[in-house]
Amino acid sequence: MSEKLKYVVITPARNEAQFIELTLKSVTMQTVLPLKWIIVSDGSTDGTDDIVKKYVARHPWIELVRMPERTERHFAGKVHAFNAGYARVQNTEYDVIVNLDADISFEDGYFAFLLQKLSADDALGLVGTPFREISGETYDYRFVNIEHVSGACQVFRRECFESVGGYLPVKGGSIDHIAVISARMLGWKTRTFPEKYCEHHREMGTAQRSMLFSKFKLGVKDYTVGNHPLWEVFRAVYQLKSSPMVVGGLALGTGYFWTLLRRAERPVPPELVAFHRREQMQRLGSLFRRLLPFRALRPRESADTNSEVAK
Repeated sequence: MSEKLKYVVITPARNEAQFIELTLKSVTMQTVLPLKWIIVSDGSTDGTDDIVKKYVARHPWIELVRMPERTERHFAGKVHAFNAGYARVQNTEYDVIVNLDADISFEDGYFAFLLQKLSADDALGLVGTPFREISGETYDYRFVNIEHVSGACQVFRRECFESVGGYLPVKGGSIDHIAVISARMLGWKTRTFPEKYCEHHREMGTAQRSMLFSKFKLGVKDYTVGNHPLWEVFRAVYQLKSSPMVVGGLALGTGYFWTLLRRAERPVPPELVAFHRREQMQRLGSLFRRLLPFRALRPRESADTNSEVAK
């Protein structure tokens, strides 16, 4: 069934010479190949282009697009690079569009697996898998929810991607998260399938200061997408046990509430914030119901108990 769905891949890449060949090997070994793979070099200066050109020479369905160098580094630049690749597939007849990072790898049946999931359920608009860090740690979905799809590899049904209007060029990040929430708000199902995973090769930052700053920025991003304050409290508490122990969760909470107190403007529409918060409160309610060590007595049970006590 997966072969019935034709797909294209777009990869924004900025100075990815260290890992991009792992991604190139993964895609070119797929059991179901894409119609086109547009790799957009976002002003790379480290030899990324030379590595890609070797594969372009052997695979006519791979295309390299070169963006001019830019001094300012922000997430909106990644969206602009993606859009440059998106423009190259406008005249291609495809069913699925993939946003793929240039620092991950996966097995040869990876895309066939995800295409089959889309084929089996027309309501699915966006699918993906967990990613595993080089440390061996796999992304934990117990708190995030299985409906979140990592930005490392997002596989969109074409109609879904077009309905959300593509990626929002937010300088501060969370562009992938905003797309996931937007898809669900429009009635699409989004789903991560943990049966498979991709390897994420770029180390997120090992220095204590770098990791703390990363957690702080994550809290800022949580505010950006409209996380509910109560949700963020529980999220920060949950993060206390993650590396760096205790201070990581504190940095996350500080980033969120510092931004909240500043009343920073959100780049997303109010209706998306309201939808996102309703989902979070529903999930917290479900979580509490699962974790409570007892069930509230039914009225009949309560009356029977009181009767026994009275005796």
